[in-house]
Amino acid sequence: MPINTNWSSALNCQVMPSEEDNWRGYEWTALSVTTVGALLASIQGSALLIALPEIMTQLHAGFMTIMWVLLGFLLITTALVPVVGRLADMFGRKRLYNAGFAIFTLSSLLCGLSQPQFLGWDLVVYRMIQGVGGALLFTNSAAIVTDAFRRGRVGLGLGINTIAFSAGFLIGPVVGGILTAFDWRWVFLINVPLGIAGTIWGILRLREPVALPLRQSFDWLGSLTFTVGLGSLLLAASLVAFPLIDTAYVYALFAVGVVGLAAFIVVERRVSQPMMDFGLFGEKLFAYACMANALNGLARGAVLFVLIFFLQGPYGLDPLWAGIMMAPFGAAFMLVGPLSGYLSDRHGSRGLATAGLLISGLGLLGLSTVVSTTPYWLLALYQALMGGGSGLFASPNTNAIMSSVVPEKRGTAAGINSMLMNTGQMLSIAIVFPLVLSRIPEDVMFHVFLYGGGMSGDPLLAFESGIHEAFLASFAVTLLAAAISAMRPAHSFSAAPTLPKSQ
Repeated sequence: MPINTNWSSALNCQVMPSEEDNWRGYEWTALSVTTVGALLASIQGSALLIALPEIMTQLHAGFMTIMWVLLGFLLITTALVPVVGRLADMFGRKRLYNAGFAIFTLSSLLCGLSQPQFLGWDLVVYRMIQGVGGALLFTNSAAIVTDAFRRGRVGLGLGINTIAFSAGFLIGPVVGGILTAFDWRWVFLINVPLGIAGTIWGILRLREPVALPLRQSFDWLGSLTFTVGLGSLLLAASLVAFPLIDTAYVYALFAVGVVGLAAFIVVERRVSQPMMDFGLFGEKLFAYACMANALNGLARGAVLFVLIFFLQGPYGLDPLWAGIMMAPFGAAFMLVGPLSGYLSDRHGSRGLATAGLLISGLGLLGLSTVVSTTPYWLLALYQALMGGGSGLFASPNTNAIMSSVVPEKRGTAAGINSMLMNTGQMLSIAIVFPLVLSRIPEDVMFHVFLYGGGMSGDPLLAFESGIHEAFLASFAVTLLAAAISAMRPAHSFSAAPTLPKSQ
């Protein structure tokens, strides 16, 4: 099929009924593949939170090491997603998505084989490899769904895809608790057969519906300077929150990060085919939606972690019940996300996304008042407001980002979107955790993390004061995100996919 560079003609083309039926059939096939990946990744994330205390005990790991099990994955994913997005626009989404599934599966096996003599650091390394697979999965997932669903139906596909993330978050604590009761290693090993099945399913069923331009070149220098720059900056910020090395090295990492990103900007302005197309930000809808997404990540990146500590500390729950008691967030997200995606196809993203941020803000404002005696129904209400608001924001905002660029740039757009959101989340964790945890004695913090069981006296008062400040800061950032979201232009479908091409 020849490359279609006239996107206005693609908007007006007619599809024969049989071809339209074939396209509709592929929509749901592509969605099934990405849903398996989303479900697997989200179950892994929430189940791992429940398994961490047991991992810490069995591997003789320190608290900081265990935190790097979480941060290492997020750091690698954040630094790589823009590069992966560019590669997807060059070589197609199918190959990279399936490669991501395979890497995620292999690294899960390695995680499950971690040994105590390495004190948990081998698990950190394996989780960083898993982050490479995660970057390939997350970046290509949105692009695959957008490629598969025709104009005016993208929000529906993205909305349904959020069900998998929400369902995984909901059942992850239960799955994690059950598997950890046998052996924490099964939290990772359960991914292996599922990942093999998902990889094979993707190889057999995924297509490349969009014809990509030929003779593209990869921006090696830009990719290197960006990965080193952003990776060093986020690593330095994380080391401020969770110190492992001397502060002089942390300052050096900050310097490397700043120099690397400055060099990246210079390089990108001089190459003919840059890794990150800054021209995409010339589209106001794309720019405002990405900015709102980054601020949303900053506002709520650490919220779920802080809630876990609150439920285990002031509320006195064990890790499993703390995870289960966070179900209102995931349930509300799962109910609202698909509906908001469907509505964004018809009414645009501005009103829905902005309303979602404001509703999330109300939930965060409520959480800034909780104490150990707050009744659970009220805590559940605040979680539901935050989860429902997040669901109302996420699908329309992603729809706006993916629909505002031409098909040949969707990989890059998805990579930029994921990178900004993950950067916000990592900065949120780096800012909030010292604010909350540095106020309580180390022995109390370890006991709460490992066993739950409550908190009292001065540590309780200090912890509650810290989370109130953290949630109020998140509320303020959410209001800023809502203001930016409201400034976006009307959601218009300026691009449409090309007709399917046979594989």
